[in-house]
Amino acid sequence: MPREKFIYNKHTLRFERLQLTLKERALKLFSFVSAVLVASVIALSLAFTYFPSPREKMLLTQIKNMDSKYTALNHEINTMSKVLINIQDRDANVHRLMFGMDPIDPNVWEGGVGGRPKKFSFGLGNVGESLLETEQRTHQLERQLVMQSMSLDTIMNLAKSKERMYSSIPIITPIGVDKFKGRISSLSGFGMRIHPILKVRRMHTGVDFPASVGTAIQATGDGRVEKIEYNGGGYGKNVTINHGYGYKTLYAHMSNVSVKEGQSVKRGQKIGAVGSTGRSSAPHCHYEVIIKGQKVNPVHYCIEGVTPAEYKDLVEMSQNSNISYD
Repeated sequence: MPREKFIYNKHTLRFERLQLTLKERALKLFSFVSAVLVASVIALSLAFTYFPSPREKMLLTQIKNMDSKYTALNHEINTMSKVLINIQDRDANVHRLMFGMDPIDPNVWEGGVGGRPKKFSFGLGNVGESLLETEQRTHQLERQLVMQSMSLDTIMNLAKSKERMYSSIPIITPIGVDKFKGRISSLSGFGMRIHPILKVRRMHTGVDFPASVGTAIQATGDGRVEKIEYNGGGYGKNVTINHGYGYKTLYAHMSNVSVKEGQSVKRGQKIGAVGSTGRSSAPHCHYEVIIKGQKVNPVHYCIEGVTPAEYKDLVEMSQNSNISYD
């Protein structure tokens, strides 16, 4: 039974029972309930903060483990990124430099246009930041791997092209060095020479390699047989090979031809034999090198398969103002 309250009445000089109005009773009840609710909220907050439930403890442990794993993963990604940067550096300063290519633009490599994306924490605190950083580094690494792969593909294709170009450039003598070695003093070179038949000085646009009839003549570089013809008053039986890249070679005064027009040939492959057909005074192979339509001194393209001493003799003999063979 609730305790009754009394109040002293000055007029009646007696203690009278206190009578509360309905409004006063309601206000008193509301104050009591509010105090209870506030106290409950504070108590629950303290309880959840300092005394988490078993499920909350499990979730907090999982979050902490995730944070550690993402931190470790970021370290691994950073290590991989450093290795990739090292590969890219060698790509820029070695591979591309060798083939005359510009390195990958650093802004493109770093994805520098527009800056870094805006950060979001995903409501997970440190774990959200770690997750975002890992995602950003992974995307950057993936993009850089794709760029590096494409760069290496480009370099490989260029290397193959350079290899084909090297194989195509004429760099050997049209007949083996051992076939004319004993006659090197009789070699007739590029420049103004006395024609053996016309007895006048005229431009000799090739090098004459003296050799016995039937000596094999070889292609001096990879290419395609562009033309085979017979000119009785000039080069006799002759073959022109188109090596590509602006290079052509001509082999004249042949006794026979062992290739066909349009046929692909390899450096060192036999294309015919030495003869003395056409306007010629002795068996030999008249050899010309033509670069973009301009006939140049073939001696400068007879460098592979000869020793420095032999090349020196070739240059000296080709410069003598002797009589040519054609």
